[in-house]
Amino acid sequence: MNSGYALLKNLKPTLILIAALAVTGIILYYFTDSNVFWPGYISMIVFYAIIFFMGTYAGNLKKESSVAEVMLAGRNIPLWIAIFTMSATWVGGGYINGAAEYTHDSNYGLMWVQAPWGYSLSLIIGGLFFARKMRTYRFKTMLDPLAQRFGTKMSAVLFLPALLGEIFWTAAILTALGATFATILGLDIQTAIILSSLIAIAYTAVGGLWAVALTDVIQLFFLLVGLVIVIPFALKGVGGWDNAWSIYQEKMGDFASVLPSREALGNYYPNWWDNMLLLVFGGIPWQVYFQRVLSSKNPKTAVRLSVIAGFVCFAAAIPAVMIGVIGTAVPSWEALGAESAPSESALILPYVIRYLTPGVLATVGLGAIAAAVMSSVDSSILSASSMASWNIYRPLIKPNINNKSLTKVIKKSIWIIGITATILALKIKSVYALWFLCSDFVYTLLFPQLVTALFDKKANAIGSLAGFAVAFILRMGGGDPTLGIPIIIKYPMIQDGLVLFPFRTLAMASGLITIIVVSRLTQKVSPPMALRKE
Repeated sequence: MNSGYALLKNLKPTLILIAALAVTGIILYYFTDSNVFWPGYISMIVFYAIIFFMGTYAGNLKKESSVAEVMLAGRNIPLWIAIFTMSATWVGGGYINGAAEYTHDSNYGLMWVQAPWGYSLSLIIGGLFFARKMRTYRFKTMLDPLAQRFGTKMSAVLFLPALLGEIFWTAAILTALGATFATILGLDIQTAIILSSLIAIAYTAVGGLWAVALTDVIQLFFLLVGLVIVIPFALKGVGGWDNAWSIYQEKMGDFASVLPSREALGNYYPNWWDNMLLLVFGGIPWQVYFQRVLSSKNPKTAVRLSVIAGFVCFAAAIPAVMIGVIGTAVPSWEALGAESAPSESALILPYVIRYLTPGVLATVGLGAIAAAVMSSVDSSILSASSMASWNIYRPLIKPNINNKSLTKVIKKSIWIIGITATILALKIKSVYALWFLCSDFVYTLLFPQLVTALFDKKANAIGSLAGFAVAFILRMGGGDPTLGIPIIIKYPMIQDGLVLFPFRTLAMASGLITIIVVSRLTQKVSPPMALRKE
């Protein structure tokens, strides 16, 4: 299909989308209590139309919609696009909103803004130690080496934490978008979440990874430009950076420091390191990460894109942190036109954009937040759908499925997983807590499995199962307030209903050691299987 025909073919559905969004806004304005901010709403329509058009356009440029095209863009993504899509995927709504939220929150402060450090290091470490081997073996998903080393059935068990991680991640970033739109546009959170997720699901199902990658280029551009534009005006509203930082230091005290302090953290000092290790190593075993690694042209490109993206991700967090500081220095939100101060720190980013930035530029800032969210939502649901179809449906349910039918399964899975995450997002309130929980399960349960599958030639299925069981028991025994799970194992250092002892790292390390030891004790019963190139 030539590019001109693809252009015309996608113009009609894009115009239908614009009309549908316009009608939705009118209905909300006249028939609900929503106080729609029309300049912002119109900018949202324009942004979503551009993204939807580019996504469907990219998908229809391809002559065939094969599994390799949908999942890995034919392993032909150029380095510069790969860097954009890798960076945009990690710099999502939870990343940006969460960094601003914790910077502003007096219970945490800058010292607890660990995600920019953690995830940036995870990309760099992943590039240096994991990317080359994964790309050399030409795997299609992160679960492929697990299936080859431990067997198809064990990989199906390991699919569950991988799936939950992607769904929780998607729900967290959709929640961030809902809070932002509710504040800036006057929309209710549920409407914002539903509209955004449906658009992302639609163009992802049509275009696959090419659609995701090309829209990520636009989305990351919107994000970086939008946030950078907001900063000067926001600083002007609080008397400049020096004044804002001085006020911030006075309010936050020791928590205004980037580095951890035993004096400031007290009993939470081990917990801080537990969370940091969780982000660094829990940021590696994600299909959303390896999907970009595996779509690279060659192993060298896979390494380079991962390392460069790590530095880009760290730089992208700086404006969000600055906004958190600026929000702390605002003397009176009411004087700026707000009905009251933000009811919770999760709203500080949209508050600064709306009340400290001129109207036109505020809409650009809104586009930046929407960009951050959309770039992560599409990536996450495609990743989960790829694993569900390639590693679960194909080997366990229909081994002889042909290429065309499997492609249809992937696209159906995109809708199922996307809608599931949307429903979860409608019930979630805390962005940052859920965001940490994503990496939590991946760190404790999947990281040991991936390490041994790739680097331990004697690892076997029995060792894998034993390691999973040990890590699961030790992790869940520490409870989880986000999911309402009580503390079962009486770890040391329990305070305020939380286990401050680094039990997550204990669970991960115990699982890793168990796989190694049990595998060597059961070599005759369960001979190890070698990795093979796809």
